[in-house]
Amino acid sequence: MVTKAITAAAIGINSCKIEVEVDVANSLPSISIVGLPDSAVSEARERVHSAIKNSGFTFPTGKVIVNLAPADIRKEGTNFDLPIAICILKEQGINISDDLTIGFLGELSLDGTLRKINGVLPLVSGLKEAGIKTVFVPEENAKEAALVQNIDVYGAKHLIDIVNHYTDTPITKTTVNIDEYLALNSNIDYPFDFKDVKGQQKAKKALEIAAAGGHNILMSGSPGSGKTLMAKCMASILPPLELKEALELTKIYSISGLLQPDNPLMTKRPYRAVHHTASQNGIIGGGSNPKPGEITLAHRGVLFLDEIAEFPRQVLEVLRQPLEDGEVVISRAKNSIKYPAKFMLVGAMNPCPCGYLGDREKNCACSEFQIQRYRSKLSGPLLDRIDLVVNVPRLTTDELINAKSNAESSADIRKRVIAARKIQAKRYEKEGIFTNSELNSKQIKFFCKLDDKTAEFLKLAAQRYQLSGRKYDRVLKLSRTIADLNNSESIVLEHVTQALQYRVDIIQ
Repeated sequence: MVTKAITAAAIGINSCKIEVEVDVANSLPSISIVGLPDSAVSEARERVHSAIKNSGFTFPTGKVIVNLAPADIRKEGTNFDLPIAICILKEQGINISDDLTIGFLGELSLDGTLRKINGVLPLVSGLKEAGIKTVFVPEENAKEAALVQNIDVYGAKHLIDIVNHYTDTPITKTTVNIDEYLALNSNIDYPFDFKDVKGQQKAKKALEIAAAGGHNILMSGSPGSGKTLMAKCMASILPPLELKEALELTKIYSISGLLQPDNPLMTKRPYRAVHHTASQNGIIGGGSNPKPGEITLAHRGVLFLDEIAEFPRQVLEVLRQPLEDGEVVISRAKNSIKYPAKFMLVGAMNPCPCGYLGDREKNCACSEFQIQRYRSKLSGPLLDRIDLVVNVPRLTTDELINAKSNAESSADIRKRVIAARKIQAKRYEKEGIFTNSELNSKQIKFFCKLDDKTAEFLKLAAQRYQLSGRKYDRVLKLSRTIADLNNSESIVLEHVTQALQYRVDIIQ
């Protein structure tokens, strides 16, 4: 007799239902797994055999054949251990439900204990979409799995617990109130605050605009001008995550194995600071078994590239498509996986190799050739995708010592950012986007209309600064954000002129 159990296989941050079939034949004792398994799945043979034996059950004495259907999908990971063991136990006559609306996910240790696995949230989400009504997972993954609504989740410590669930000791169902969880974890203390940054009002305003509309920003200035500190403060003014954003981000971190069992839902926007020695695969993701890279881990948050001109040019160039599309497709010979990558790029750089070009107190020691070679790391197409470029001058000694300490706090700036984001959320509730930076060409024409006077001015500015089509659209999106921060329904001349001040590439 063939026994069956339902599980799931991860495909990017999504998943598909997998049917596990087990048959025991009268032959020499062995166990084989077919259905395109990877090495981790194939090694389940030894784990399942020991787990069943050490849990007090009898392992079949014949040939055990395990099929993972559909057979044309690559099976990766260790979550197949539990459903395989369940099928074998049912073959042995153990009383476990044959209901195929029940899913099983989990890795088995040799003594039958269930270990935590990665990617539970997308796996359970996929099972729910496939019509599964109940799922058993390791106890450490139960809270994460319970984030999926309208599916019964049971967290088990041991293989025996699942067997007992159908006999005399039912497992308690795990539930999580998502709205209550978000409310309890929305107040986050940040180590860096804008009130500790002296001066630099223009740069602070630019970062506020970037946070309000989800725009990319590049800061250029001498060493010690505060670029890195202000970039770190950026996390403290980002708005809280919407529920849809939080669940999408949690899927990414679940697949990457970065979720903590006690914190199953991401409640804070990510802030990823990448060193300039990072590789292309580290930035965009990849590997033989593709995994999310830094741009995906920064989804709905910030990717900070300090000393951006020190990154290899080929590494920076791979950012061009994700910055435009908001996603990255990783293609390999065996499969192709799409990951979301709607992040804010925050870059910081010196104006030249020595760092003092244009400094008010120290002379630059670089030649014209050195300066040009240094700046060439940032190509024109990449700069085209950056919305704000701001100069951050180094404070003089007098300004540094005598600067007032009553600078505006991050909490006050964050209130304005949240207000602007709420305006955008209401405006785009039927568009499937959250911020102005996500507007496409068709949406720009509808949501970024200009009066005749403002349109004529922008036309002259486009001719004067030779704005490309992409730059022109980004000026309009930036103007829309500035208008939202001023609680203005219409984009007026003042908003466009302010956007152009930040759009003119000072490093070219």
